[in-house]
Amino acid sequence: MRDAIVNFPAVELPDLTLLPLPRLQAMQTAGQEAQRCTEVLERGGLNLVGEMLRGQGTFYEFNHYPENDVLDSRCGSQYYYHAHRGETGEHGHFHTFFRTPYLASMMGEDRAMSCDMANATSKTVHLIAISMDRDGHMLGLFSTNQWVTAEHYVPAEHVVPHLGNFAIQHANPSWPTNRWISAVMCLFSAEIASLLVHRDQCFELWREANPGKSVFEHRELEVPGEITISVSEQIARVDAALASVE
Repeated sequence: MRDAIVNFPAVELPDLTLLPLPRLQAMQTAGQEAQRCTEVLERGGLNLVGEMLRGQGTFYEFNHYPENDVLDSRCGSQYYYHAHRGETGEHGHFHTFFRTPYLASMMGEDRAMSCDMANATSKTVHLIAISMDRDGHMLGLFSTNQWVTAEHYVPAEHVVPHLGNFAIQHANPSWPTNRWISAVMCLFSAEIASLLVHRDQCFELWREANPGKSVFEHRELEVPGEITISVSEQIARVDAALASVE
């Protein structure tokens, strides 16, 4: 029997004016940092995407760049760049993760047990994908289904409180790219939270329409939600929200 077709809700941008002032200020600082990283590279004729592909040989779709990913074991954070969605107009995207043991330690024993973290076969929990154009500019964000990255799925309610802990605090393979990724995860933390909550809503709607089947293996549900937004647009949104609450 074919899977039932489900009409999923659209993703809505969160109202930033509802965020507390310290959170907005941290996002504003992160936006300034992201801009600095881009400007430093552009002054040398470089960009964020080029940094990930530099010295990597022939560029192949689906391959990870760098080959063994970028991992900060102290911060429990990880990412890689790859491409396979050329039909969307992007060049490629960054996949971001928490390492499973690190997230489990942040969640606490009871919540980690409820998410079966001790028996996780994957050492990563996917956070969000950051879509990029070939000039190294951000196009937007999207969530993914579990099968896409073979992650250990953890519900949004357990991941969202820890998004602010994502960081890559070393210089390999690119200091400005690592800093940019870390800044973007803070700058868009509210949007990432919305996408993760929306992802789980889509999963639940699909389960209700397809009882007894695994949504995590549903190949037609690859990207539950996506938003198109740039760093400059987000900075303007944060500045406007700050102006309204200060």
